[in-house]
Amino acid sequence: MPIILQVALGGAIGAALRFQAGKSALHWFGSGFPYGTMLVNIIGSLLMGILAVYLLERMDGSFGRYGPFLLTGILGGFTTFSAFSLDAVYLLERGRLMDAIFYMGGSVALAMAALFAGMALTRMIMT
Repeated sequence: MPIILQVALGGAIGAALRFQAGKSALHWFGSGFPYGTMLVNIIGSLLMGILAVYLLERMDGSFGRYGPFLLTGILGGFTTFSAFSLDAVYLLERGRLMDAIFYMGGSVALAMAALFAGMALTRMIMT
């Protein structure tokens, strides 16, 4: 199967899992706090860590075969926070503290700013 189809199929599975997790969290915990998003980010990061070590460090060559479907596809569809966390941890493990701080702070701050800008622009256009 072509890699792009592996990613697309995995992404569809991950997005469906994220949707179901959000519905379940809403049922269990109620609204008022984004428990579903928080849970998928934590679970996705945990799974990303497990699979990254297994595929990249324990099964030589397996990342190219399984990474696109599992990491980019399923976990990317489930939560992109897991990929962010993996990148940040690898920077820290390699002793690149300033890069990690810039990456983490910049990613969060700029993503939040972009989200606010997109919301403001859309509201401005739609009114």
